[in-house]
Amino acid sequence: MLKDKNKLIIWPVYLDATKSRAEGRILPMKESIKSPTLKEIEKAAAELNLGPVVETDKAYPKSWWTTGGRVLVDKKGPKSITVKQIAQRINKTRGQK
Repeated sequence: MLKDKNKLIIWPVYLDATKSRAEGRILPMKESIKSPTLKEIEKAAAELNLGPVVETDKAYPKSWWTTGGRVLVDKKGPKSITVKQIAQRINKTRGQK
């Protein structure tokens, strides 16, 4: 359980276009990205000055058998807006490649 109330947990599934809403995606399909990595989420959060902390040994509760990891970021607003900004930043980065 997260004890720090000043942090948000960002699971990769929140942004993942290959997952359904029931599986945990919180962004609309047109704003989500295909198979985001922890490294991409960390980089995007760092660019947004959110102080990311990666925890690779954590498993999303709905899929507890898979340890995909999570990223903790500073809470600077609602989770939905923070996740949307991270997804936009990753899309921008992927577009430059």
